[in-house]
Amino acid sequence: MEVIGVIDTRGDCAAWIFPADPGVVRTARTVVRRQLAAWGLDALEDVTALLVSELVTNSLRYAHGPIGVRLTHPEEAGSPLLVEVSDPVPDAPRERRAAPDEETGRGLQLVACTSCRWGTRRGRRGKTVWFELALPG
Repeated sequence: MEVIGVIDTRGDCAAWIFPADPGVVRTARTVVRRQLAAWGLDALEDVTALLVSELVTNSLRYAHGPIGVRLTHPEEAGSPLLVEVSDPVPDAPRERRAAPDEETGRGLQLVACTSCRWGTRRGRRGKTVWFELALPG
């Protein structure tokens, strides 16, 4: 799976745009892991890749346009890693409680339980779901 565009991967921000295709989930995990390793944030690779997978999967389920993923490494000590997933659908996702036998519906629960904070914001063309993770150390 190809990335539509790499916006920037230098400095304290990395951003990519992916097509709305199921294979993009694996690609998004891979680029996120590589970027975190480049920043020396190996301890956050698993949880960040998991949460990005969940949000990208949600976007794929409802969006038919490009999906953006953006990581922001804070310059200020003690500030969290910011992760954003954007898509062209303006409707905010709804957190819900999945029944034990349901195979879907836990993505936002994972984000809410694992991150320091999370939320959504509307943009001119769709929405962004974001979350923050505490940096190790």
